[in-house]
Formats: sequence, C-alpha cells, structure tokens
Amino acid sequence: MAKAAKINFNKETYLKWYEIMLLVRRFEEKSAQLYGQQKIKGFCHLYIGQEAIVAGMVSATTKDDKFITAYRDHGHALALGVSADAVMAELYGKATGCTKGKGGSMHMFSKEHNFLGGHGIVGGQIPLGAGIALADQYLGTKNVTLCFMGDGAVRQGALHEAFNMAMIWKLPVIFICENNDYAMGTSVERTTNVTDIYKIGSAYDMPSFQVDGMKCETVHDAIAEAVERGRAGNGPTFLEIKTYRYRGHSMSDPATYRSKEEVAHYKTLDPLETTKETILKEKFATEAELEAMEERIVETVNKSVEFAENSPYPDPSELYTDVYEGNYPFIMD
Repeated sequence: MAKAAKINFNKETYLKWYEIMLLVRRFEEKSAQLYGQQKIKGFCHLYIGQEAIVAGMVSATTKDDKFITAYRDHGHALALGVSADAVMAELYGKATGCTKGKGGSMHMFSKEHNFLGGHGIVGGQIPLGAGIALADQYLGTKNVTLCFMGDGAVRQGALHEAFNMAMIWKLPVIFICENNDYAMGTSVERTTNVTDIYKIGSAYDMPSFQVDGMKCETVHDAIAEAVERGRAGNGPTFLEIKTYRYRGHSMSDPATYRSKEEVAHYKTLDPLETTKETILKEKFATEAELEAMEERIVETVNKSVEFAENSPYPDPSELYTDVYEGNYPFIMD
C-alpha cells in the first residue's frame, strides 16, 4: 500500500472534502431517482461510494492540471467545478449541458475546467491521457495529467502500449485505476491472476502503489506524491485506488452478484461518514453547520433539476457542429 496518511490536514481541507463528496452523493442519488422516472435516458453509471477519490484528487492538484476518465464521470466533473446545472442538463440532453447535450452521462467535457472527458470506450482514454501529458511536456509546462480508468480497463492492450511510451518518454501522467472490484458484474478474481492490479506497472519499472480509496487522506497523499514526481520530470506513476461502488455497474444492473454482507461491510467504510466523524471529533464544524451545508447542497441539486427541465433541447442545426469533418474516399455525395 502507499504510505499511510499524515494527520496534517486543516479544517478547510476537511470541510472542502466533505462538501465535494456530499454534492456528488446527493447529485447521484437524485440522478438515480430521475432515471427511474425516465427523465434521464440512455446509459447512466453512478459514483456513489467512490467519492473520496475525486475529493482527494482536487486537494492534491491544481486547476492547470488535466483530467480524463471513463464513463463513470459525473463525480469528476462536479469535483472539478463543473456546475450541477451544467451536469444535470447534460444528463437531460439539453443544450445548456456542459457538452451542449450531445454527450450525455458518459461523455462529459469542460475545457474551462481542464476536464477532457468522459469516454465510453473501455480503456480508450488511457492512450489519450498519455497524449495529453506529452503535449504538456512538449510545451514545457509543469502540468500533470490524471488519467482514470476502471479495473476492467486494465485488460486492454492500449494500457500496455501507453505505459511503455509513458515510461520511455518520462511523461507527466498519473494513471489511476479506480478498482471497485467489479468490471460490470465480473469480479477481478475471475479476470486475472494478478489481483493486486498495481503490480502491472512493475513490468515497466513504473512507480506503482496500492491506495485505500475510501479515505480522502490516503488518496490525497498518494496523488500528491505522484504529482510531485511528474512535475519534477521523473515520469509517470500508476496508482491502484481500492474503492467500492454501492450501486450496480449502471442503472440497469441489479448487482445480484454481490452478497448483502459484502455491501454492508463496505458501507461501514463510507467516506462521507468517516470524514464527518473526523470533522466533528476535531471540532472543525458542528452538527448544525454540517446540516446547513447539506441543506444548501440539496437545494443546489434540486435547482439543477429545475434548470435542466426548463432548458431547451439542442437545435437540429447543431447536429454536425463540433463533429470532425474530412474528405474520405468512402463518403459519397
């Protein structure tokens, strides 16, 4: 495992972590409700249970760094500052969404926040993450790229090609596997003999660590150390962040492949509850103050629904806007 968390975080950090996680949790719970009402259509993958990863990500990076992930992307967008209005409108497919209603749940982008997607192809974002880091290296910035993936994506060949190139060129990229134990409904144990996924990085002599993803502290420390390595020109890092999703793979997944006992165990590790306990124990805030924060966040989420409901759908004239055009011999007039 990566080194243990240091107890050196201040009041502001803990309250920010809690605020981010609470926003993501309440937003995702509302999204599930709206999906059941068929207000949100298509695929929808919730981030409930994994919130400590994006909270620790934000505190360990800067706004100039780049971020790219797979299709379980609502939490990353919200944590990076994309408004709840823009994310909810995107889920509704409305023109006011962060991707103009064209991306939906799985393909959210925000240039303003250096959030470069949401990608629906399993593992497709991994070489893109290396490429984004290559661009920053070429431009001479000190920025790093955080490239997230699920445990299912590490079975893709593109990962090995990207790892090899990243190490050869010492790219400032942090590859992060959000290991929630299941690729859709298939457990890690059924897909590989290497169940400690971080060990894959050793084949490339890449610094690789396993991290407790249910605690903001351990996530922050691991990412901060990797960021420092990347900014110094010492190349990439691979982090396997062990986490757990409390819901199914997507809204269509009843998750019957998991025992009630397993889910109950991980709920005792809920990062919202453990962070709240620390805040109260250290007297960083009172119960009343945390309740006020929750009320404010619930109001923000409810207003995002109202915003999405009242927003227009994209105009049909926008169909080909933002789509790459080229002259290919197989395209006929």
